[in-house]
Amino acid sequence: MSLLGFDTSTAASSACVMRSDGVAFELTPAPERLSRPPAHASELMPAVAEVMDRACLGWEDLEAIAVGVGPGAFTGLRIGVTTARALAHGAGLPLRPVSSLAALAAGIDADERLAAIDAKRGELFALLEGPAGPVWEPEATSAEALAERVRAAGANPLAAGDGSIRFREALEAAGITVAPDEEGAHVVRGIYVCRLAQSVADEPPETVLPDYLRAPDAKPQ
Repeated sequence: MSLLGFDTSTAASSACVMRSDGVAFELTPAPERLSRPPAHASELMPAVAEVMDRACLGWEDLEAIAVGVGPGAFTGLRIGVTTARALAHGAGLPLRPVSSLAALAAGIDADERLAAIDAKRGELFALLEGPAGPVWEPEATSAEALAERVRAAGANPLAAGDGSIRFREALEAAGITVAPDEEGAHVVRGIYVCRLAQSVADEPPETVLPDYLRAPDAKPQ
């Protein structure tokens, strides 16, 4: 099937079109983009337009839209999911929600993979996967508590994601290997959103919501 997939869970916007012939057309930001302020409102739609153009597909050629629903940055997730819902409504397409942590883990080249997205507040969102799949469900945790849980699981993972970069010192002190800062594995790539979406059921656009995993920082006054 032909899919458009994108993710805005971190500061970087990524997008990909996977055609029904299996050929993928991807726009992946450089890892250093993760350290700059997010600009999804100005970057996401140009990225979508570029991959659609490179794939030589129109909206009528797509069968679904896949979107990374988090966890991740609150504003980024709202922009990504809202954009996906609007595009799906406009094109009459279903949505396929994908875990941003699972998409991040899918891009880590190791048998044991620790996907870590910066959750702010001194925490990170983390997912540990082994050869058989997830070892535990995604969680928001401190680097120290995460390291202890990894040790308790007897795991020796390779960690990637902007959370692992931010908390590199604490993770490496606990014996966890963190990919070099310049490695592309730190980016949640659109191609993995598309690949994971192939095994996700279609959902009506209005039912797809961000997975914040915890309450937002801002509180109603």
